Amino acid sequence: MPVTDSARVETRPDAPARARPRAVRVTGPFAAALFLLAVLVLSLAFGAKQLSPSEVWHGLTDPHAPAYTVVRQIRLPRTLLGLLAGAALGLAGGLMQALTRNPLADPGLLGINAGAASAVVSAISFFGITSFTGYVWFAFAGAGAVSVVVWAVGGGRGATPVRLALAGTAVNAVMYAYVNAVQLLDTDSLDRMRFWTVGSLASARPSTVTGILPFVAAGTVLALLLARPLNALALGEESANALGARPARTRAGAIVAVTLLCGAATAACGPIVFVGLMVPHVVRVLTGPDLRLLLPYCALLAPTTLLGADVLGRVLARPSEVQVGIVTAVLGGPFFLHVVRRGRWARA
Repeated sequence: MPVTDSARVETRPDAPARARPRAVRVTGPFAAALFLLAVLVLSLAFGAKQLSPSEVWHGLTDPHAPAYTVVRQIRLPRTLLGLLAGAALGLAGGLMQALTRNPLADPGLLGINAGAASAVVSAISFFGITSFTGYVWFAFAGAGAVSVVVWAVGGGRGATPVRLALAGTAVNAVMYAYVNAVQLLDTDSLDRMRFWTVGSLASARPSTVTGILPFVAAGTVLALLLARPLNALALGEESANALGARPARTRAGAIVAVTLLCGAATAACGPIVFVGLMVPHVVRVLTGPDLRLLLPYCALLAPTTLLGADVLGRVLARPSEVQVGIVTAVLGGPFFLHVVRRGRWARA
């Protein structure tokens, strides 16, 4: 039965797909792309020193321009990293909400980012690995292991949104307690990771961008290919089998995609929360639960959200800055409470 109540649409990623106006399906992506382009320009223009659009352009194109070093070597890698990490977190959030049928699913809330963070901290502290290419594999292992643990503790196939959220909260607490313990015992690692552990784009380098790109690209392609099977899976096991969706393979593919996306983003930027929660909820109001529309919109609007939060953090504390992970936490906390209060399942 089609869902007509907007609040229920917002909290039910498993609802049947609904027809959407042509503007959402055709012109909507162009509008989302324009918003993203505007935020990209703002990210290049704002910082300790504000640059005009002409200075940004010359900084990008003229090696002899005064702003060349600031724009090309500092702000451009940071902006590109925010673009990739935001897309990864938004897609991962959309996939997780559809896979678990849990409107609270988020890489941060369910402990996946914390698992990747604890593995990276271990790599840095115990093995002396400090490069992205070195510890990204630890991030994948941590993200994958925690996703399996949370799914199992939450009840597996019988998991409910509340049980998954509670399991994720417990795992989050354990993982971050471990991270804090390692940092307190190893002062050198504390100095190296003090910005990374709150979620930051400030340490972006061109090598980080090129390192994260293949993993995010692979995760994105896999996520988009899973849109139709996950739509079928939302109708139930029997219907999914009848439609040829192969539920076991679809779930496994979704877990691989989430691990790739979350592991790469966390390894590059640190654990950033709530982006994967907020963006799919907002997008679902526009597109409905059809993942063929929802996931591409998430890939466009999540980077807009992350980079917008990063710009806000730079502007509010100029000439210093507030790390983007803190900004998204401040913005996402009230949003999370709003979703919990509106959801009838929260009382189950």
